[in-house]
Order: sequence, then C-alpha cells, then structure tokens
Amino acid sequence: MTSHTPPSGPRPPKTRLFSRSSWPEARHLADVLRTETVGGALLLAGAVLALIWANSPWSDSYTRLSHAVPWPGAPWHLDLDVATWAADGLLAIFFFVVGLELKREFVAGELRDPRRAALPVAAALGGMLLPALIYVAVVLSAGGDGLRGWAIPTATDIAFALAVLAVVSSHLPQGLRAFLLTLAVVDDLFAITIIAIFYTADFQPLALLAALAPIALFAVLVQRGRTWWWALIPLAVAAWTLMHASGVHATVAGVLLGFTVPVLARRPRGGGQPATADAGADQGGLAARLEHRWRPVSAGLAVPIFALFAAGVTVRGTDLGALLRDPIVIAIVAGLVLGKSIGIFGSTYLLARFTRAELDEDITWTDLLGIALLAGVGFTVSLLIGDLAFGAGSTADDRVKVAVLLGSVISAGLAATVLSRRNATYRRVAQRERMDADGDGVPDVYQHPDAH
Repeated sequence: MTSHTPPSGPRPPKTRLFSRSSWPEARHLADVLRTETVGGALLLAGAVLALIWANSPWSDSYTRLSHAVPWPGAPWHLDLDVATWAADGLLAIFFFVVGLELKREFVAGELRDPRRAALPVAAALGGMLLPALIYVAVVLSAGGDGLRGWAIPTATDIAFALAVLAVVSSHLPQGLRAFLLTLAVVDDLFAITIIAIFYTADFQPLALLAALAPIALFAVLVQRGRTWWWALIPLAVAAWTLMHASGVHATVAGVLLGFTVPVLARRPRGGGQPATADAGADQGGLAARLEHRWRPVSAGLAVPIFALFAAGVTVRGTDLGALLRDPIVIAIVAGLVLGKSIGIFGSTYLLARFTRAELDEDITWTDLLGIALLAGVGFTVSLLIGDLAFGAGSTADDRVKVAVLLGSVISAGLAATVLSRRNATYRRVAQRERMDADGDGVPDVYQHPDAH
C-alpha cells in the first residue's frame, strides 16, 4: 500500500488586510491627504460660518445672497441662484478631481489589483447599502414620506474625515490611510452613479448626446498631451453646460472629463520602455499633473464655498424636540452613525472570514472600527443629494442639513474617541514608516518589508 504524503514545500503567505502599498503610492497618498486635510479645515470653517450667519440677526442677508440670481434670463437654464451655482458649478471642479483620482486608482493605484481592490470595494458597498436600508426602514415605519432621500446617508466626506484626524492628531498607519482614501474614492464612484441614475430630472437625450462632443474633443487633446488651457477650459465649460441642459446633474460632466485624462506618462520619443503602472503614474503622468493643479482649487475654494451656501440652516424659533423626532432626521443620523460603521466593519469582517485573510500586524479590529465610524462623516455629497431629493430651500431640505451635520458630528466624536486611544501606537508605527537609515529618500519599510 502506497502512502501519500503532502508536499513539504513552503506554504503560500496569507493575505494581509491593510498592508502597506508601494512607496510611489504612499508618497502620492501623503500629498493627497495633506491637501485634503487643509481643505477639510476650510470646509469646517465654511460650514460653521454658514450656521452662525444663518442664525444671526443678519440671517436675511445670507438668504438674499444665496437666492440672488447673477444672470437672470440666461439661456440653457443657466438662470441659477448663487447657492445653485456653488452646488452645480463649483462642485464640478470637485468631481473632476474625483474623476482623476478614480482613473488613477484603476490604472495605477489600489484598485488595479483585484485582490487589493476587493477590500475597499466590499467595504464601500456595505457602507452604502446598510445606511440606505436603515433610512428606508425608518421612513417606511413612519408612513413613507421622504423616501426620495434614501441615498443621503450613503456618502463619506474624505476632507471632513481628515480634518477630524488632524484635530485628534492621529498618525494612522499607511495601510489604514490608503484604505480610507480608496474607500472614499469608491464611495464617490457609487454616489456619482446614484446621482446620474436616480436624481436626473427632465431628461433631454439630445442635449446629453451633444455633451459627448466636447468631452470627446477634450479626450483627444489630453490623450495627445495637449494641455492648452484656452482649449480645454472652454471645452469643459461646454460639456458642463450641455450636461446641465440634459437634466443629468452637471457635475457628472466633471467626472467624465477626469476619466479621459491619461494616468501613465507617455513613452519617450525615440523608443524606450513604456511606463509601468507604479512608475508611470508617479513620474509625471498628465492625470497626476492636473490633479496636483486642481485639487487645491477643489479643496481650498470649491468645496468650502459650497459648504458656505449649503450648510446654512436657521434653527432659531424651531422646536428642536420635534425636529430631532422627525423621521427624515432620525433616518439620516441612524444611517450615518450606525449604517456606515456596521456596514463597513461588517463587510470587512466577513471578507476576512471567507478569504481567511489576516489583519496586518500593526492593525487591530479596533482600528477598523474607528475608520468605519469616521466614514460616517458625510457632508458634501450628502448635502448635494439632499438638495436633489427635496429641492434646495424646502422644509425637508432644512431637516436634511440638520441631520447630516448632527450625524457627522456624532460619527466624528465616536471615531475620535476610538482612534485617540491608540495614538501612542500609531506614533510608533508612523516613526518606523519614516525611518530612512541609508538616506536614499525611501523609508526602509518600503525596501525591506520585514524591517522593524
């Protein structure tokens, strides 16, 4: 009788969740988070100013400015008030940067590897489905009035979240920071899809088809490396205008334009090796250059101005008890605080169980809980969807603003409490991730993964 013994070769290494990415990716991540952290501080300042102004003796001036129409009687439905220009116009810059980041993630970032992409995609799906289900359940139990706002608690605001991390001085390990950013990027992709499909009003297919022409011309220019501002900006404005006229939310044009920009650096003239995904994106791809140019405009100007006109809700003379018992308010707060945290944590835990993956040695499940709670900070896209669902300035829209702000503050407070307890550990990990004993400009942990 012949006995069969299993092969004695080395076992394949187990999959590690939240492990460090490559050095070029880590350097890009640090640049993005630095800009978004500053932008988050400005966003918070805009939101606080809006609340103070809207509840001050000068609240009428805030209302008049928000509803002022700079160009009355303009063609193409462009007779919009200032608040709508902030939401539809300036946020197009924000979504253009989102499009650039999405393209980069799919071509050269975390999402290009299906094994690494599975985690943020699963977490983003869980973090969007459960808040939506909680919202629907709460609203249906109260009679069903307000179901159109089901998508409001599904969005994560990365700038607001990073501002919270800056306040608590948290030094998250690079793997967790990469997960948070990629999660937010995938979250934005799903949110854009929801806006385009479920919140399109008075659809005009001919205008939409016409919008594809300037987008195509924009694509031809950027693919050939032509960055003439006098050509690209008018094409972008034309695409935005026609998209707005089509009934599809105009910010979708920003995402589509961002998708057209090449990520990898072009092959040098005279022949040469084509750029790899890791090196090409890091060494001057057009998407990286445009993102470097426009991300500060988005984070430092577009989003804070949107916050100034979107967050101003007057609560003077309001029955706060009745407001906090409102089904829409309860549904949004529960969706952001409970739905986001349970959805992200639960989907990640299930993924780890089914794939038998292990957490990276520097990461614990408590860390993931803090990140999941932090993802409940929803602001920019949540307020935008609230405007689309109920109409800017409506009674329901005011309740949405209160709920989004309240849910975000609660989520931020809980996340800060959880993450701050591990700050000493995070500092030790961050110090190790910065150590460069040989002085070559690349931290040792990215050259020698087992270095401690």
